[in-house]
Amino acid sequence: MREPLIRVCREEVTAVTEDEITIIATGPLTSDALAEEIARLSMSPSRAGAPAPHLYFYDSISPIVEADSIDMSKVYLAARYDKGSADYVNCPMSKDDYDCFYDALVSAESVKAKDWEKLNYFESCLPIEEIARRGRDTLRFGPMKPVGLKDPRTGNRPYAVVQLRQENLRADSYNLVGFQNHLKFGEQARVLRLIPGLENARFLRFGQIHRNTYINSPALLTTSLQMREHPVVLFAGQICGVEGYVESIATGMMAGVHAAALISGETPKAPPRTTALGSLMHYITNADPKKFQPANITFDLLPPLEKKIRDRQQRHKMQCELALLELKGWLDMATRQSGQFAEPERA
Repeated sequence: MREPLIRVCREEVTAVTEDEITIIATGPLTSDALAEEIARLSMSPSRAGAPAPHLYFYDSISPIVEADSIDMSKVYLAARYDKGSADYVNCPMSKDDYDCFYDALVSAESVKAKDWEKLNYFESCLPIEEIARRGRDTLRFGPMKPVGLKDPRTGNRPYAVVQLRQENLRADSYNLVGFQNHLKFGEQARVLRLIPGLENARFLRFGQIHRNTYINSPALLTTSLQMREHPVVLFAGQICGVEGYVESIATGMMAGVHAAALISGETPKAPPRTTALGSLMHYITNADPKKFQPANITFDLLPPLEKKIRDRQQRHKMQCELALLELKGWLDMATRQSGQFAEPERA
């Protein structure tokens, strides 16, 4: 059945009018023309004429592990050269550890590239397996460099080190610094568990590298997916910095709800922070703009409960119950806003 309020135009979009309510959901393979238009919209008036700093064309994602799955007896906390606070978990490797890891890494099976991907790697975005193939010691002078990371338990510098950095807006999760890769997920789990301290690691996200166009949402968007500089222009899908089909569809739904609020003269309001929708919107618009990477929804994006619960299943159950309770209130509000539209007569 046709919807009389919807008109489908099958043509390339290369221009956006910033004073008309618009949702940009162009996906990961945005055309060059539209990418240039998004770059124009991303420019702050104070930076007119300068290169657009808030548009990315490549997606490099490092693996993330749950903090309580790290064997802390085999690692140590330290910052390189003791500069700043000891915010990094360091997994030290002996020569034997490194050789075992290296051999497994270079022989691991990679994901087969699709014809349209054309993975021409940037030097600043090389997969660790590509770095390793340049020479046995290349990783030790790159992401696994041990310089300035003396092990306080031995007083010696390890042969190699894998650094884990706590995620800014995540609770109880660590990112493997510089470990973006293009290996199959099963191979990643096998190889990365050879790192001392990660033998029983639980992975919240595996590393990925693929062609993608996404904006630096923390610098450009509000939690209602509106552009800060152009509030009637909204973004949805992978272009706004989410990973996965469900997440992309969810942001599309959110953008639609917020566009409806704008049409009816209401102020768009993001879902509660306790919900998966609210936490995902919060992450992509409040992460550190200098370190922003697209993300799937995981429990560690949700805010911690007021009462600490050690049992993970019970903790997740209570987070879900709280989310459903608070989501109901938000849905009631959104329904009242959308209810201002008259139902069109149907033939």
